[in-house]
Amino acid sequence: MLGDFTYCNPTRLHFGKNAMSALTEELAKYGQTVQLIYGGGSIKRNGIYDQVIAALEAAGKTVVEDAGVMPNPTADKLREGVKIAHERNVDFLLAVGGGSCADYAKAVSVSVNCADDPWEKYFARFEEPTCEIIPVGVVLTMAGTGSEMNGGSVITNHEQNLKIGHVFSTDVAPKFAIMNPEFTYSLPKYQMVAGIFDIMNHITEQYFSGIDDNTSDYIMEGLMRGLVKASRAAVANPEDYEARSNIMWTATWALNTFVGCGKAQDWEVHMLGQAVSAVTDATHGMTLAAVALPYYRYIMDAGLPKFARFAQNVWGIDAAGKADEQLAAAGLDAMEAWMREIGCVMNLAELGCDESMLEKLADATFVMEGGYRKLTREEIIAIFRESL
Repeated sequence: MLGDFTYCNPTRLHFGKNAMSALTEELAKYGQTVQLIYGGGSIKRNGIYDQVIAALEAAGKTVVEDAGVMPNPTADKLREGVKIAHERNVDFLLAVGGGSCADYAKAVSVSVNCADDPWEKYFARFEEPTCEIIPVGVVLTMAGTGSEMNGGSVITNHEQNLKIGHVFSTDVAPKFAIMNPEFTYSLPKYQMVAGIFDIMNHITEQYFSGIDDNTSDYIMEGLMRGLVKASRAAVANPEDYEARSNIMWTATWALNTFVGCGKAQDWEVHMLGQAVSAVTDATHGMTLAAVALPYYRYIMDAGLPKFARFAQNVWGIDAAGKADEQLAAAGLDAMEAWMREIGCVMNLAELGCDESMLEKLADATFVMEGGYRKLTREEIIAIFRESL
C-alpha cells in the first residue's frame, strides 16, 4: 500500500434476527425527544414501525414524527425536517428506512443548529459543520447505500437540477445501526436489485483506481465475489436469510470507508448517475447501472492491468491465451451478463432519458479526480449518449 490514511469508524452495529432487542438500550444513551424519520409508510404495513415505537416507549422517549422522506431526499424536505427539530427541541434523530432516510437524518443533524441555509452551506459550498450536531441512529430496512456506517449525505435540489453528496466527518456518522436482514424481505425486487448494484458500484469505484499492491483490492475482490453469489440466491428466493444477510453486511463494508484506505478512488459513475437522478428522479442504483458499463469501457485502456485482474479474480475468467485487452473486455462482459441476469436497468432510455437531455445531464455532472481519467464535458456527453 502506498497511500497514507487515518481510519476511524465510531458506529456501533447490531446485526441479525435479534438486532432490535438492542434498540431500547441504545436509545437510553441519548436525550428525551426523538425525531422519528421514515419514508412513505411501508414500515407501518410490514410491522417495523410498531417494533420501533415499542422500543421508544420502553425507553421513555417523547416521539416527534417526521414522515415522507422520499427516495432522493430534497433540499425542501431537509428544511422541513430542520424546522420540525427546531420547533420541538429534538435531542436525537432516529432514521428508520434505507439510505435516503439515513442521509436525510445526517443532513438534518448538521443543520438544526446552523444559521445558514443547509443546502448552500453543505452542498453548494461544501463547508463543514461548526455548530452542535444532533446525534443520529438508524434502523435499516434496505441494503445498498452503506449510509448506516458513514458520514455521507446526498441531497437533491430539483430547482437547480443537482444531486450532491457531502461526506462529513465521523462525528456525523450514526451512533448505532440496527440491522436485521429480515427487514429487507418486503422490498420489491426492483428496489432490492437497485441496492445490490449500488453496493457493487461502491466497490468498483474504489477498486478501479491505483496501481499499487493494495490490501484493500484483495478485500474488495472477495466482497464482489460474495455479492454476486448472494444476489443470485436473493433473486431466486427473496427470503433467503443467508443471502440477504450477506448482501446487507457487504453493503456496510463497501462504504464504511474501510476498503477505501490508501486508495485514490474514482467516483465518476456516481457523479453521472446522480446527474440522472437530479434530472429524472430515477432510483439511484438503477441510474448507476445505466451508466456504469459505458463509463468503465471508456476508461478501461487507462487502467488495463486492474480491469484484467478484475476479470480473473472476480469473474474467474481464464487468462490463458488472452491479452490484457481481451481479459479486461471479458470481465466487463461478465459483469454485464450478471446485471442482466438479476434485472438491472441497462440504459438511460429505460429511465426516460433521450438525446435532447444530454446537455442538461452534463450540466448536472460533477467531474471527479482520483481515478484513471478526468473527463471533459465532451467525454461526459459521449458517455451519456452511449448509455441511452
